[in-house]
Amino acid sequence: MNAVSRRSALLFVAGLGLAGAIAACGGNGNQATTGEDGQAARSDTIDLTLVSYAVTEAAYSNIIPLFVEQWEAETGQTVRFDQSYGGSGSQTRAVIDGLEADIVALAIPADTYQIQDAGLIEPGWEAETPNGDGIVTSSVGVIVTREGNPKNIQDWDDLTRDDVTFVTANPKTSGGARWNYLALWGHISETGGTEEEAKAFVTDAFTNVPILPRDAREATDVFFTQNQGDALINYENEVLLAAQQGDELPYVIPQNNIYIANPIAVVDTYVDQRGTREAAEAFVAFLFTPEAQREFAKVGFRPVIPEVQQEFADAFPEVENLFTAEDFGGWSQINADFFADGAIFDQIQAEVARR
Repeated sequence: MNAVSRRSALLFVAGLGLAGAIAACGGNGNQATTGEDGQAARSDTIDLTLVSYAVTEAAYSNIIPLFVEQWEAETGQTVRFDQSYGGSGSQTRAVIDGLEADIVALAIPADTYQIQDAGLIEPGWEAETPNGDGIVTSSVGVIVTREGNPKNIQDWDDLTRDDVTFVTANPKTSGGARWNYLALWGHISETGGTEEEAKAFVTDAFTNVPILPRDAREATDVFFTQNQGDALINYENEVLLAAQQGDELPYVIPQNNIYIANPIAVVDTYVDQRGTREAAEAFVAFLFTPEAQREFAKVGFRPVIPEVQQEFADAFPEVENLFTAEDFGGWSQINADFFADGAIFDQIQAEVARR
């Protein structure tokens, strides 16, 4: 009882939103019963906690009931889900601080590596997923413009023009904003440019950023509510979901772009403490089935299995030059090179301040 209460309290205190228990029924949660042979028997119900970033809620609200139905048909056991949605960085800190997540679905692998570095996820979690890389969905960067695109913004180059300002979150405080930064840097470095040329280009771009909000949600508010900037760097999945909800956003997809990889992982320490590993691993595996991948695709995420990629090919335009975090040396190298104190992004900001 204490573990469940503590977990719920952390969800509330962190402001992450307890979405409630799905397929709730009677029983003692994860408490095992003992059969006549003295062996531990599976209980009638099991509780799993999914901690994810905000924009995934629309997909998981459809995926979870599918898994609950399948699991009960296969095992006779009912799974009840506690769901928490919020900023990926905030969710990461909450899990490290004691939110007992069984599964974490975050916006950026670097956040999952933070939980690994805290000793809660065992190294090699990527290989535990069916596709072997831990990435359950993907997306690409887009440039959202004002209605009618009055500045005729078509590519990353336009964000360096003297007559254009744009909004992006601060990559020092927002994990998701690091994708934005890499898209800009890679536009030069992954098309034959030197590091010096990439640094000059990104410096010119950030000179046109009037404010650096802390996270993607604040950046969206600055652009739409405060009406700052001619453009906003966002993610394809977010604008596609907004369109489904009635907010059609004008946007362009640059043809030099970053492969935005969204990871999934079981939190080893917590599933072992709570006896939930079997169900948690089964849920992660289920996310790579066509049924689950279709639900991700329906709300704007690019699927990662070929079968569903082909089904939704018309919804997700091909990008001519798609580069990945590995092209920059992986996330440990990226953070050290660009976002550590005194690293390249700090140098860029110092130069911007001098202009």
